Amino acid sequence: MSAKRHKPAAGRIAFQGQSGANSDLACRRAYPALEPLPCAGFEDAFDAVRTGRARLAMIPIENSTAGRVAEPHQLLPHAELHIVGEHFQRVEHHLLAPPEATLKTIRTVQSQLQALDQCRDTIRKLGLKRVVGADTAGSAAEVARAGDVTRAAIASALAGEIYGLKSLKKNIEDHEHNTTRFIVLSRRAVDPDRRKGRVITTFVFRVRNVPAALYKALGGFATNGVNMTKLESYMLGGRFAATLFYADVEGHPRDRPLSRALDELRFFSHEVKVLGVYRAHPFRGAGQPDDSD
Repeated sequence: MSAKRHKPAAGRIAFQGQSGANSDLACRRAYPALEPLPCAGFEDAFDAVRTGRARLAMIPIENSTAGRVAEPHQLLPHAELHIVGEHFQRVEHHLLAPPEATLKTIRTVQSQLQALDQCRDTIRKLGLKRVVGADTAGSAAEVARAGDVTRAAIASALAGEIYGLKSLKKNIEDHEHNTTRFIVLSRRAVDPDRRKGRVITTFVFRVRNVPAALYKALGGFATNGVNMTKLESYMLGGRFAATLFYADVEGHPRDRPLSRALDELRFFSHEVKVLGVYRAHPFRGAGQPDDSD
């Protein structure tokens, strides 16, 4: 038997993708003391926390260019985990290829769908054919294994270092503001001190199937002066008549304005479930990602 000792679960943070993925970078920057734990899928990352193989999970929830990341929204209401933090990360994409490749030899570019969408202009200008991969780092690994000078991948500089690829072009994302918001999941909820900075409350709800139900349900946030920073809707159980809403608001549920707004929301809803109460990331105030968390 090997004498190698494994780091305990308390020392790990799970993410979806292979080593070198942007989620891996987010883990390293936000929680440098924890060991990133690669997971094949989002559900695997959630499960790593549920089963105790990891202390936390770093999950992308939305991107300033490509919009929301759909799968985590579907998993969160039933995850039995709590959102305990958030992290905003500037995403810098590199066009990676085997060492012998050049911009003239490449014909295809492979990456996660979100990454491909974030680099539409560059892909179109270079006349490359898009190939959708499971994730950015995984695509880089596949291109490295193939060793084909006609194939390239979109991934991080770290992925290029890990898999022995060179960067043919850096910062190929369409917009300089290209930023991904991550949420941090844990088995245990946190209760942030409201006196030490802004707090975000995230919840899901399903309104009653009556006319103007959503308007009435959200009215309490307006009348109580609660700022809603995010509202997403998605189909529930494959039925067009059933909709689940995901929301982020500023404030703590024990604050009188938010407490009153949530009471009014519950009156017009079948279900209101708080997914997490956590400290707001400095990016919300500064407008720039903070890699120093």
